[in-house]
This record gives sequence, structure tokens and C-alpha cells, in this order.
Amino acid sequence: MSKAWTVLLLAGLFEIGWPIGMKLAQEPRRVVVGIVIAIVCMAISGFLLYTAQKSIPVGTAYAVWTGIGAIGTFMVGVLFFNDPVDWLRFLGVAMIICGVVAMKAAG
Repeated sequence: MSKAWTVLLLAGLFEIGWPIGMKLAQEPRRVVVGIVIAIVCMAISGFLLYTAQKSIPVGTAYAVWTGIGAIGTFMVGVLFFNDPVDWLRFLGVAMIICGVVAMKAAG
């Protein structure tokens, strides 16, 4: 895996952090911490995406970045926040994974 793809993977992982921060901010005792986590993750994720796009086409980079964020956030929600689990939600995640794999293979 090239450096740009590694950077994009990291960008996607930080993309997971901001919705988690926003979820934490919904708890009265964690409002400030949650918002700080969200802002820091947004900034790092955005910078890493910017860096990856120097070598990866913008459409591919954006699709992969949002795919990693969506899948990761879905998994964290299911594992730690009791988000609903049903086969249609997992089918949706499988379709996102297929799309990310196709984008990586193409570019």
C-alpha cells in the first residue's frame, strides 16, 4: 500500500471520531469533551484527506474516506451504543465495502 493510501486510511479512521464525539456530547457530563473530540478528529481527518488527494483522484479519495467513516461509525454504534442490528443495515454496509474495494481497485 502506498503512502497516500495509508494516509487516506488514517483520514478515514479519524473520520469515525467526529460522529462519536458528537454522540458523547449528548451526555450532559461529556458535552465539552465530546465537542473537542469531534473538532480535533474533523481537523485531523480533513488534513489527512487533503494530503492523500495530492496523489489519489479526488472522487476516489472522497468515496473511500466517507466509506471508511460510515462503516466504522456503524460498527462503533452497534458495538458500543446499542444501535439497531438487522440484516438490511449489514447489507448496506456490505454494499459500501464493495464500493470502497472497487474504488481502490480502480485507482
